[in-house]
Amino acid sequence: MKSIRVLVVDDFEPFQAFVCSTLKKQSHLRVICKAQDGSEAIRQARKLQPDLIVIDVGLPKVHGIEAIRQIRKELPESIVLFVSQNSDADVVQRAFDVGGTGYVLKAQAGSDLLPAVEAVLQGQQFVSGGLGEHVFTCPSTNPPGTQSRARSSHKKAKDPLAPDPVTA
Repeated sequence: MKSIRVLVVDDFEPFQAFVCSTLKKQSHLRVICKAQDGSEAIRQARKLQPDLIVIDVGLPKVHGIEAIRQIRKELPESIVLFVSQNSDADVVQRAFDVGGTGYVLKAQAGSDLLPAVEAVLQGQQFVSGGLGEHVFTCPSTNPPGTQSRARSSHKKAKDPLAPDPVTA
């Protein structure tokens, strides 16, 4: 299998380390760079052109959704997987609108991260089940007029430390 070059972006060092160590369990995934804020993510993505970007939504300097919006202009082929505490359905939909293919809740990353990576690498949408029965459209994986549902039935849990929903 082809080696997949991964950029990991998260401002919380312990979680970033967790993501990197989890990805290293798959021999075809190679973390080529780590970033801790959105502006660094944009710079590194432009420089390194990763195959996969695993990125948090709530980042300092440049928000994760805005960072991906900018990155996708130059790197439309990079696959984007958001990993966040934020379970607000509007934020999740905005993540898909800017080019995300997957959305994993941090609380479920232990069980969802690797299946999500494999799904998005195969061109499929992945949404953590903790997002309830919301329906999200993903322009990059769904033909016009189709929608995708969350894949599991975990209960939605609002994290008290989660960032406030992003306003347009």
